[in-house]
Amino acid sequence: MPKKICLLVLLTAVTFYAGAQEMQAKVTVLAQQLGTSVNKNIFVTMQNQLTNMINSRKWTKDVFQTQEKIQCNFLLNISSVADDNVYKASLTIQAARPVYNATYQSPLVNFQDVDFTFKYIEYQPVEFNETRVGGNDPLAGNLTAIFAYYVYIILGLDYDSFEAKGGDPYFQKAQNIVTNAPESRDISGWKAFDGNRNRYWLSNNLTTSKYNQIHDILYSYFRSGLDNLYQDQVAARNSTLSTLGNLMDFVQQNPNTMIVQFFLQNRSDELIGIFKKADPLTKAKAVELLSKIDVANTSRYRTELK
Repeated sequence: MPKKICLLVLLTAVTFYAGAQEMQAKVTVLAQQLGTSVNKNIFVTMQNQLTNMINSRKWTKDVFQTQEKIQCNFLLNISSVADDNVYKASLTIQAARPVYNATYQSPLVNFQDVDFTFKYIEYQPVEFNETRVGGNDPLAGNLTAIFAYYVYIILGLDYDSFEAKGGDPYFQKAQNIVTNAPESRDISGWKAFDGNRNRYWLSNNLTTSKYNQIHDILYSYFRSGLDNLYQDQVAARNSTLSTLGNLMDFVQQNPNTMIVQFFLQNRSDELIGIFKKADPLTKAKAVELLSKIDVANTSRYRTELK
């Protein structure tokens, strides 16, 4: 289901603008770990500016109706002060997309980025410029670059879940941020050598042609599996089994890729729910596949899908 919506000529410019933005983000900034000498009101201002940056900006060329906006949460937990107006933090990103004809929302992203150092002075402009990702001050630019990066990752995954390879333009935008990321000795997470589970590798896994199969897997999991449960549970489960088989093939051909762990993060409950009421043979096949793909949750699958 493409996101692009054809507008009637009679719609006014005001109506067009009101429904145009794609994101409905909630940004929360926590600073409890900082000493009493730090003015915590600064982070309320920053929280409001970041929320406005995400929700007011047009990130795509498509028009989103209010009910189509992507709901997401960003939790910025500041752990320490590294220098004047320079902070170290972790960022938890969560986003979900609705399952067709259901009240349930399936996770797109549930990830914690621990490599986050940035500079912020109260009321400084909080804006993202695609042509100058780092801006004049790399540490200040790192704040908006990381948030913009994850917005594009969320958009890419959302589009992928509705249309085969529909997220490619947004993964490329995320990759552009990686390529032009701000540089400083205090900034990490943008380079291959910064670790094996960071922004570089996530973007790499989503844009490298070698891993193209993962996009087909994402699309079939959501559209032929989850979105079809309301209509034909048996067919939806069989489709999900087929998708899991393709995912296992992908894992065997490309071991230890970040995108697989990224996709499976906090998804065990959902997968158990899909197969909970399946027939014994289908359950057994699901357990066999899931035990090889999501090893960390093997005991849960074996216990709950008996």
